[in-house]
Amino acid sequence: MTYQETVDWLFAQLPNYQLQGGSAYKPGLENITQLLKLTGNPEKGLRFFHVAGTNGKGSVSNMLASILQEHGFKTGLFTSPHLTDFRERIRINGALISENFVVDFVARYKDHWQEINPSFFEITTAMAFAAFKQNECDICVIETGLGGRLDSTNVIEPEISIITNIGLDHTAFLGDTLEEIAFEKAGIIKKNTPVVIGEWNEKTLPVFEKAATEKNAELILAKKTTSYQTDLGGTFQQINISTVITATEILNKSGWSFKPEKVKLGLMQVQKNTGFKGRFQILQHNPTVLIDAAHNEAGVKVLFAEINRLQFEKLHLIYGAANDKDLQTIFKLFPQNAHYYFSEFDSKRTTKVDEFQKLATAFDLEADFFNESRKAIAVAYEAADENDLIVIFGSFYLVQEFL
Repeated sequence: MTYQETVDWLFAQLPNYQLQGGSAYKPGLENITQLLKLTGNPEKGLRFFHVAGTNGKGSVSNMLASILQEHGFKTGLFTSPHLTDFRERIRINGALISENFVVDFVARYKDHWQEINPSFFEITTAMAFAAFKQNECDICVIETGLGGRLDSTNVIEPEISIITNIGLDHTAFLGDTLEEIAFEKAGIIKKNTPVVIGEWNEKTLPVFEKAATEKNAELILAKKTTSYQTDLGGTFQQINISTVITATEILNKSGWSFKPEKVKLGLMQVQKNTGFKGRFQILQHNPTVLIDAAHNEAGVKVLFAEINRLQFEKLHLIYGAANDKDLQTIFKLFPQNAHYYFSEFDSKRTTKVDEFQKLATAFDLEADFFNESRKAIAVAYEAADENDLIVIFGSFYLVQEFL
């Protein structure tokens, strides 16, 4: 098969949460354990940083990878989802793994997968570890897919665990309280391994403290810092910077040697070093076009706080959402002084137009409705003047289609 045929086959044959939602979610480590054994346990001998959290884990993972690259480490980076190319999930020193690697990996193992019946994410995790081992990476930054305790990335023994924050997202799988979700994320805490917590509150901190005590793991709460900046947009990145800086300081105590000048450079070169995109990213001016994959309550709240700091005449908001989101809660955050372009996207998980129409009416929003994102974007561009702001946000899938 060609590369595109191989990726199409993966999407067609394997349960894929990004496309199918809950029916593709396979919690537990049995499948990934079998897959890794089949591929020769490539995770053995690799060094890892492990990152979980409701929001911010992608930014933190990419910041860490950029800093490691500036220090000369050959760095593997595993994140999800991808936006335009499947290989965005697996990078080495910012470069996508080769198309040939993907083709060869699938061709070599796919006949064995019928016995295991793995999910798309489990296959991707195994592929990432194999790529990092084959390319002799010095260190690998691993972002969890969903949750932590039962996430297929949780087979690793990291140098440090990082939990960015806890919010109400994926409640059907992780629990519908902050305490329950914190328990799932705390599952990445390992015995005798330090864990950094980026944000916490009176409900989540006791959960982290209990898990850390049980694992004899040092628990460190991120310290606020104002002396570092990043090339990633949004003042909210200061929280992620604080998490990363705290992690480097703890790692320095265990034999690493992160130098302040290279840390600063790494934070200012994230997009260049890792190719990170889709988070408060301004694509053009006149009119200003901004994309952000804010898809849950906490992310949307932060996004609108950032938008309020920008200068513009009229606000055009293009929004699409997966059908497992708490849209009533999210719509309460939507400002009245904007024109909305609610859109479906090409996935079984998309929220349909009729649901958007009901919500827009209930919240008295000025809106148009589209069954294709391409149409929504075209109409918004036509309506916007040069001093206006267009924001495409919501599901990763909507952002993917736009890009």
